[in-house]
Amino acid sequence: MTLKNTDTDYGTIAKWIHWITAILFLAAYMSVYYRQWFTEVKTPENWTALQLHLSFGVSIMVIVLLRVLWRTLNKPPAPEPGTRVEQLAARVGHHALYAIMILAPVTGYIGTGANTEFFFLLEIPKFEDTALFHYFVIDGLGLTFKEFEKPIDFIHKDILGAWLIWLLIAGHAGAALFHHYVKKDRTLKKMTSSAP
Repeated sequence: MTLKNTDTDYGTIAKWIHWITAILFLAAYMSVYYRQWFTEVKTPENWTALQLHLSFGVSIMVIVLLRVLWRTLNKPPAPEPGTRVEQLAARVGHHALYAIMILAPVTGYIGTGANTEFFFLLEIPKFEDTALFHYFVIDGLGLTFKEFEKPIDFIHKDILGAWLIWLLIAGHAGAALFHHYVKKDRTLKKMTSSAP
């Protein structure tokens, strides 16, 4: 097993980044749903769940930046044979996943009115307290944080979080399973095992 991608497989680094991203997204969802379903507002448990969600979101932002950097330095394995429609669907799906992996943590960060206590180790200031917020939002757009937060929250929670991310994850997993069980090619194995 090599660190870098080969023509037939993803390398160890790409595999780790892929699965860490998946685990972080799952953890972010678990923490936010736990907060919504099992805690009362303004309780220590509610705050802890929020801080875990924010910490997972910041972690996703960092790992996705590393993922994009690694992908630009490391070409992926050759795609499996397929129709032009399948190849196009794969490219569009991957671009959409990358867009979501960037948009979700960014909108989460800029639309949050609380500092992030990053896994209770260090504090990351909220966007509202940064010079960028004052330059772009207050001076540039002439908006208060409350006016800015509403559409950002709508994008983060109601569009991305409520259904779009789930739809793309289901499509991504479904495509991998389709390739594995129906087409019987190496698409899934490229990300889970080494070439024979």
